Amino acid sequence: MADKSYKVVGIGNAVVDVLVNVEDSFLEKHGLTKGGMQLGDEQTADQLYQDMPAGLECSGGSVGNTVAALGALGAKAGYIGKVADDELGLVYAHDMKANGVTFATDRADGQMTTARSLVAVTPDAQRTMYTSLGAAITLSKDDVDTDLIAEAEVLLLEGYLFDSPQANEACHIALPAARRHGTKTAISLSDAGCVERHLEEFRKILDDGLDILFANEEEAKTLSGAGDVWSAVEWLKRDGLIAVVTRSERGSIVVDGGAQTEVAAVKPAQLEDTTGAGDMYAAGFLYGLTHGWSHADSGALGARLAAEAIAHLGARPRKDIKPLLKQAA
Repeated sequence: MADKSYKVVGIGNAVVDVLVNVEDSFLEKHGLTKGGMQLGDEQTADQLYQDMPAGLECSGGSVGNTVAALGALGAKAGYIGKVADDELGLVYAHDMKANGVTFATDRADGQMTTARSLVAVTPDAQRTMYTSLGAAITLSKDDVDTDLIAEAEVLLLEGYLFDSPQANEACHIALPAARRHGTKTAISLSDAGCVERHLEEFRKILDDGLDILFANEEEAKTLSGAGDVWSAVEWLKRDGLIAVVTRSERGSIVVDGGAQTEVAAVKPAQLEDTTGAGDMYAAGFLYGLTHGWSHADSGALGARLAAEAIAHLGARPRKDIKPLLKQAA
């Protein structure tokens, strides 16, 4: 890839996660679909929060997690996302900068609050999310820093951005800006429901020359319309596209045109919380890709980062992850 100042610049919903351990009965009581993500309002989020046990607050957001991990690995990364001028917004900005990530997006004006996602983790380590986007939905085309994008090898967009009309417009400003400046374009599909909501739009982006796609099995099947993961993989075999399909404990499949590479999963020290596993995998893969590694080695680093993430509550690294670079390559 071209020699640029930044390895990856990401655009995503800047969200603070509130993680709590609950029983399945909590999901049933509140009508939450296990393993899914539901968008809602601040009032309902407050009611859920009041009914939750004590939890852990930490900076999150899918692409935010990926970019933070890249920074923690030593890669120069940037982030575009909207927080409010409140306590959680200050915490979010601090966490990004502490990982060496460039984060200079103007904060939202007015009475908006920084987005938060209530993450209910059940005993099987599945996470179910209720998200109030708050200030995140005010991300707009005016926040798209085309100079920053021009200096990146890869632009990574979050699928959830397409749910907000303003952020959706911002994505359609950012993608052509990246192409103009020789920056590779990538999207991380956020969940199968998001893919359903924007199916034709995502397919058009693929047809328009997307360079890199991250999806789990269900997202890949929804995007392709295939009934099984292997048919979805075949559908993703197209010139110019690197597609990564993650399969939890069954590892991952990397497709590059007609080539296909299977990467084994790494068993975690313990299974605590699956939040952020895909985000961490994407960080490892993009680190390898932007440093000239093979798909197999890039995927191996992604698998190691995912294993580290699911061994504790919360998505972002809790320890120095740079030693994983030596283990993976």
